[in-house]
Amino acid sequence: MKEQSPPQVKFVTVDADLAGQRIDNFLRTQLKGVPKSMIYRILRKGEVRVNKGRVKPEYKLQADDVVRVPPVRVPVADEKPNPKLDKVAALADQILYEDDRLMVINKPSGIAVHGGSGLSFGLIEGLRALRPDAKFMELVHRLDRDTSGCILIAKKRSALRHMHEQLRNGQMDKRYQALVSGKWPENRFKVKAPLRKNVLQSGERLVNVSDAGKPSETRYRVLEQFSNATLVEASPITGRTHQIRVHCLHAGHPIACDNKYGDAEFDNEMQKKGLNRLFLHAASIRLLHPQTEEPVTFNAPLDTQLTAILDKIR
Repeated sequence: MKEQSPPQVKFVTVDADLAGQRIDNFLRTQLKGVPKSMIYRILRKGEVRVNKGRVKPEYKLQADDVVRVPPVRVPVADEKPNPKLDKVAALADQILYEDDRLMVINKPSGIAVHGGSGLSFGLIEGLRALRPDAKFMELVHRLDRDTSGCILIAKKRSALRHMHEQLRNGQMDKRYQALVSGKWPENRFKVKAPLRKNVLQSGERLVNVSDAGKPSETRYRVLEQFSNATLVEASPITGRTHQIRVHCLHAGHPIACDNKYGDAEFDNEMQKKGLNRLFLHAASIRLLHPQTEEPVTFNAPLDTQLTAILDKIR
């Protein structure tokens, strides 16, 4: 271990786009690598000042606030080549669209949207490493680790607020493609079933249909029928955890290679054909651009493994 050179006091003027952000979250971006416990300690001790006054961790910043960021010394490990560098670089090839407010990624299957639960590296950490000069970069919504496809990243707080409002108001249209077991009926256009989330002691989340759950609805459309499987388009009207996966199971047509809600016999058959990931892909997303408010649509192509499986079962 080695120590960084002695840090200096910084005075940061808050720009309008960061207005509304909590001071503790702001400090986490200013003092990268500093533990949360230390951030709360320097706030309690009054080492952080806003407009020369003490503030609490829940204080929300205003435009033109002047924040005193104290010098904080943290030990850092000697620099070594980052083993995730190739993974970070690979994310650059998955960018579908980018401007100064918005980034759209075709998220690969198998990568979590953020680190945690034993994962030090997630999509958002990788993108921040890819754009080290970006002042702000946050997930607008989430995808399950094993789900691939379109995911939105806000590059300004105002853009994040704008897109969150669209999500709340049902103005965002997300379309997924899923390969499910059996023949999905052509005339079954939706599944409405309340969902309840259970968190196990291990931290694993499992969702089931329950009258005690939250109202949930997914719209469906058959894209292609096969002898023992169906490619469906799923559009979630609500945004519950694992919603599409559990609604497919509830309808009697679980998604291929779903390790939580799947059918072992169907999964085994698909694995023999070369499928080793969940066949659920966020194929497109339609929203109002957070700057122009014009409707925009982004499409993410299926990866080669998914297209190969479809070719085999045709």
